[in-house]
Amino acid sequence: MTYEELVKNHAGELIEKLLTEVMSKEAVEIRFEFEDGNNEQWSVISMHIYEEDKEISLRLHANNRFDLYFGYYDDEDEFFEIIQPLTPEEKEMIPKGLRKAMEKVLTNEEGLRLPGNFLSK
Repeated sequence: MTYEELVKNHAGELIEKLLTEVMSKEAVEIRFEFEDGNNEQWSVISMHIYEEDKEISLRLHANNRFDLYFGYYDDEDEFFEIIQPLTPEEKEMIPKGLRKAMEKVLTNEEGLRLPGNFLSK
């Protein structure tokens, strides 16, 4: 299975893996990020799988648009990104506390660091 197929067909499993990892940490960092060129900005939580050179992230953009982000290096050390919009069902997997915190980061344009158990409510 390719990474594109993994993200497209198993996004729910990747989101669950990310949320489990993030919520189990003592502190969760929600970052604010932006791209100058296209005026795009978002709040994001991430996990890195260093042994496999992979990153899985959940991004919240304006208008309550969530994306699943999957970044990886291939065998030639070239970096690739796959971005998949979340379905309404996948959005519902995200705990309300985390959604509210991500909205706050996006609105204030400033990152937050919160206890993992606080966001699971």
